[in-house]
Amino acid sequence: MAKATTWSKPASKALRAAGVKVGSIDTSATPGFKGDKRAGEKLLAERQLVLSDLQERLYANGRSGDTRSVLLVLQGMDTAGKGGIVRHVIGSVDPQGVDHAAFGVPTAEEKKHHFLWRIRKQLPRGGQIGVFDRSHYEDVLVVRVHELVPPEVWGKRYDEINKFERKLVDEGTTIVKVAMFVSLDEQKKRLMQRLERADKYWKFNPADIDERAYWPAYQEAYQAVLDRTDTDFAPWHVLPADAKWYSRLAVTELLIEALQGLKLDWPAAQFDIEEQKKRLAKA
Repeated sequence: MAKATTWSKPASKALRAAGVKVGSIDTSATPGFKGDKRAGEKLLAERQLVLSDLQERLYANGRSGDTRSVLLVLQGMDTAGKGGIVRHVIGSVDPQGVDHAAFGVPTAEEKKHHFLWRIRKQLPRGGQIGVFDRSHYEDVLVVRVHELVPPEVWGKRYDEINKFERKLVDEGTTIVKVAMFVSLDEQKKRLMQRLERADKYWKFNPADIDERAYWPAYQEAYQAVLDRTDTDFAPWHVLPADAKWYSRLAVTELLIEALQGLKLDWPAAQFDIEEQKKRLAKA
């Protein structure tokens, strides 16, 4: 398939978080992509085929003993579109090759352990694309904003997270971290849509309205996350998420880049091909 020409630069470079100021993000922008919604949706359909092929190669290699994996971390306020990424991007690949985990409020059992305990239990297996809908970053975002633990506790977690992710990378996991940002106006619009459609009531949480009052504090917390945990081995990508079509296209490109970086080929047969052909012919 021909290489996409509608990106002015790779998505990983267009969305790189280094130097980004959260308060200055244009949430309606489409960094690196020059086309409109129609062009983006057309390209997405094409690129999903590329992603599917690469994911199948990763899965096939995992079945053959390759321990490498990819972990997609999706972090963002409610209505940012994390669920849409899971459905429309991850949903385009073979579900057998996906390990998905959504992290909400810790359970009573999880609260008894170190904050990374529940995260480690959900890490992707070899050959899998792991998807975290929210993640270990909740423990320096929600926990910080709502003062659930003292600053001296959450303040140490940035370094702990960096060490944790360094170890994952060293063990063969490629980490793709995506911070999704919508404007308060767009969030209000999406919340209202949930209240106006019976098939969306289940997605609505009254607490989401209360959280809007904390947005300045969340901006400060997200800035600290980007400043303290954007590393060369596990970089952050800042994704303007007002345009859902762009979000889905951008994450698709990020995953394609990550998988291409693994230089995957189909695993070699672990049997004599000609011998098996002869056996099958006689069967």
